[in-house]
Amino acid sequence: MIDFRKSVSERFIRYTQFDTMSDPSLAGVKRPTTDGQVVMQKALAKELEELGLEVSYGKESVVRGLVKANVPGVLPIGFMAHVDTADDVMGNGVKAQRHIYTGGDIVLNGGTVIRENENPSLSSYIGTEIITSDGTTLLGADDKAGAAEIMEAVRYLVEHPEIKHGDIEVFFTPDEETGAGMDQFPYHEQISKVCYTMDGGAEGEIESECFNAASVIISIHGVSTHLGSARGKLVNALTVASAISMTIPHSESPEATDERYGYYHVGEIKGTHVEAQMEIFIRDFDSDSFDFRISAVKELAQAVGNIYHARVEVSVKISYRNMALANAKHPEAIEAVMNAGKELGLEFFPALIRGGTDGARMAEKAGVPCPNLFTGGHNYHSLEEWVSVEVMSRSVNMILAIIDYQVKNRK
Repeated sequence: MIDFRKSVSERFIRYTQFDTMSDPSLAGVKRPTTDGQVVMQKALAKELEELGLEVSYGKESVVRGLVKANVPGVLPIGFMAHVDTADDVMGNGVKAQRHIYTGGDIVLNGGTVIRENENPSLSSYIGTEIITSDGTTLLGADDKAGAAEIMEAVRYLVEHPEIKHGDIEVFFTPDEETGAGMDQFPYHEQISKVCYTMDGGAEGEIESECFNAASVIISIHGVSTHLGSARGKLVNALTVASAISMTIPHSESPEATDERYGYYHVGEIKGTHVEAQMEIFIRDFDSDSFDFRISAVKELAQAVGNIYHARVEVSVKISYRNMALANAKHPEAIEAVMNAGKELGLEFFPALIRGGTDGARMAEKAGVPCPNLFTGGHNYHSLEEWVSVEVMSRSVNMILAIIDYQVKNRK
């Protein structure tokens, strides 16, 4: 196994210095939603050009690079990562810190502590290097670890032309965290028949199934009148929104479910007593249950609105579908990954994504299987985020082993 620890960790830390936190409020209005993403995308495009790849970066704001095949008859495959980071906590101004982990809690700035008892995976990396932020921001391993790993694999292929490979396509997308990353993806340019998102977490996790996801937007129109004479006249839109929220079963919320259980989540309520809007996220692995949840929320909103004599309007946006179907139709995509694990002496295992990736959108739109592979990161979207340098190195090796598998199994 090739040692990429120094090169991939240095590249990753360099990428964390780009301020690429996305802004969900601008999704669908501005692409990318933040200017820092453009800066990083152009830097990635330049790096790919310097490596001699065929590169495009168009109005879609997606960087595409192509390592042309040096042997015929090999299935074209792709690897994809996103450059934006989440806005759950501050994602800009990242100051990455290296640690040789010796056990125990990791105390960072601002009262942030990565606790050993809450991170059982840490014990596997005693004596090795991990990377965190300084504790005041997230780290950005989601998904700059994936971007760094893909770039390291590309660099190694270019610098070792004796390695046989087919066409290798790489994509870097914006605004994955807002759900808008694939809204303008350049499918017309894509040649890969299998694409892997490097957007997973813990070592060994191979994800081929994700949630079906939707956002239900409920607009509530109240009735305004002078508060001093409001009896029997005022209809408070915020009261209606609160009543809808309270009727959502807590037993089917994100904080009360795991594994294959879906959920409802009230993500936002805003407005005044006259006009209010709320957004409810719906997630489920099963398509029938997913559709039922959407219908249930729509009926619930109308029923509560009727009770309070408020006019209610409901719209639904499907964010992504479970990519399991596309992946099941092409089992060779997972076979290549599992074979790579055997070649490297690593144990890989299937896992569910209680979320989604850009790959889910690709699987739905283009029918291209797009499993999600681990990058070594933990505690995404939080101040306690950390990534293992050892695993980042192994992830680069995994990419190269998948590429090698395609050559050995060409038709």
